[in-house]
Order: sequence, then C-alpha cells, then structure tokens
Amino acid sequence: MKIFRRCCIIKDLQINEGIREREVRLIDSDGSQLGVVPTRKALEIADERKLDLVNVAPNAKPPVCKIMDYGKYKYELAKKEKEARKKQKVINVKEIRLTPNIEIHDLNVKAKRANEFLNDGDKVKVAVRFRGREMGHTEIGRVVLKDFADLTKDHGIIEKPAKMEGRNMVMFLAPKSE
Repeated sequence: MKIFRRCCIIKDLQINEGIREREVRLIDSDGSQLGVVPTRKALEIADERKLDLVNVAPNAKPPVCKIMDYGKYKYELAKKEKEARKKQKVINVKEIRLTPNIEIHDLNVKAKRANEFLNDGDKVKVAVRFRGREMGHTEIGRVVLKDFADLTKDHGIIEKPAKMEGRNMVMFLAPKSE
C-alpha cells in the first residue's frame, strides 16, 4: 500500500522528497539527535513513524531535518503569527481639515474631535487649506494651527510642526505617552 506523501517547499521549508541533499543531520520528534544520516534513510524512519521529514535549517552543513507532523507544525506557526499580530497596536492617522477664517466655536468642536482621536491612540493630521487670495496670508493659518495645538495640548503633542505643502499648511499631532 502506497502512502501519500506531502512534498512541497513553503517559505524555504522543504519536506519529504523535496529535500535534495544527500545527507542530513536528523533530529527525532522528541528532540533527540540521531546524527548525520543519508536522506533516504531519514525518509524511511519518518515513513515508519507516519510523520514528515522537515528541513528546519537548510543553510547548515549538513542541513538539519526534524521528524514531525508537518500539518501540526504549520498550525503552530500560524497560531504564533496570529498571536503576534494581535499584540501589535495599529496606529491610524486621522485628518482634520480647517480653513484660515474658521470661527472659534468650530475650532473648539474640531479640537474636541481631535482629542477623542488622540485618546484612542491615533495620530492626527491637521490641515489648513488656503483658497485663492488666502495664499497671501499664510500667517493666519499658522495662528489657527497654534490655537488648535493649544486646545489639544492636554491630550497630544506636536509631532511635526506646521509646514506648507502646496495649498495646505499641515501639522501632525501624536498622542501623549503617560
């Protein structure tokens, strides 16, 4: 009876017949070393135990192969990767747009919204857009951004100060680390 064997190369992991070396350093499924053996013999040992021969260190001389259940190994790797992704904090950049002649109440409302973003751990990009003749009075935009930064100083710090980018004056705020 012929047993179906998996043979593939995934992320430089060679298994079973995918291993093209003549000799490999063999590690048993319990972690004990069996020494340097021919690849054919290592495949026979893995086949007797109904497990896979996995090349875990292909760059070593000779390559290190371990006898294990490849499906279980892939599952464990995927689980570790998922756990690592779960622990990562994704920082989003939220944008708030202002105009140079914004009223104080509107500025307070936008600052309140920015404070919520900063409390959630997101960065905030504050942009003042200049239209037409407003381009001649960019100092007004700088004052608006300074006032905005003062309104959000309890929740965030200025990561990048106000700078012109085309017709926009842009400033970045980052959440305060406490």
